[in-house]
Amino acid sequence: MTQQAPLTRGELLDAWFRHLTHRRGLSEHTVRAYTGDLEDLLTFLGAGPQQSAPVTDALAGLDLAGLRAWLACLDASGCSRATIARRSAAIRTFSSWAAREALTSSNVAARLRSPRADNRLPNVLTPAQARALLDAAAQEAEQAREHAEAAGTRSAEREWATSLRDAAMLEVLYATGVRVSELCGLDLPDANRRERTLTVLGKGGKERVVPYGTPAARALEAWLAQRRVLVSPRSGDALFVGARGGRVDPRAVRGLVHRMAARAGAPDLGPHGLRHSAATHVLSGGADLRSVQELLGHSSLATTQRYTHVTPERLRAVYDQAFPRA
Repeated sequence: MTQQAPLTRGELLDAWFRHLTHRRGLSEHTVRAYTGDLEDLLTFLGAGPQQSAPVTDALAGLDLAGLRAWLACLDASGCSRATIARRSAAIRTFSSWAAREALTSSNVAARLRSPRADNRLPNVLTPAQARALLDAAAQEAEQAREHAEAAGTRSAEREWATSLRDAAMLEVLYATGVRVSELCGLDLPDANRRERTLTVLGKGGKERVVPYGTPAARALEAWLAQRRVLVSPRSGDALFVGARGGRVDPRAVRGLVHRMAARAGAPDLGPHGLRHSAATHVLSGGADLRSVQELLGHSSLATTQRYTHVTPERLRAVYDQAFPRA
């Protein structure tokens, strides 16, 4: 009888990647994070970094104590509670899958507990700071237009188109509160320019429709009028095109938000901070939690409650309006 070849690190990671992508339908960002978490665990368990390294013995020796030791090591190295909680979730998902695939004898992570979530809110801009950030992007686009008209070169025209794209992405991020992965995944047909709505594909393949306002509409129209300058055969129907002609990369969007925050003199934050700012401002303007939940695409209202907070002024206004003995 021929002995079966041991499972290698590369084969395990490939199978895990396919499961997360095709069976679970997780976002590219989550798949990348969960795959990295498994890689880190395998290294901790002594499975070599080479793709050809065998992992059969490491999986056979996997137990709850080992998983707890791994998490303790992460905590000692300075990982945040949010990171450790995410890695716990990743490995619980992996353990369940590995047991079903007979890669392990049982679901060893079934009793693995995550640390209490860190409920500190991310940085949030004031409405004035958000306006300054968006104005800075618009000013940069205007300066690029003036330079393009004066220079008349292909490179200057590309610089103008890029700055229009950047201004449009920032306006859409703030106007809709979409995640950066959702923004980068938008296609041209997803934008209903007459109704001023975007059809967004969120986590778990869930689709939602979000509105946007006049400033975002103007910025989007200005970008689409110049989109052809950056388009290449790789662009497809991507709404936002990157410098090399393909779909814009989330890292480029994160860099843009950081750069424009610095230019505007606003607190440093990333796209998620802009998303949180948008939700906070919508809530402060009178929206209810359920509406904000729909806007953000949260499956649980509890998640929305963490990412939105009511200002004392708004709480007082609602109380005075609604309570009969205010």
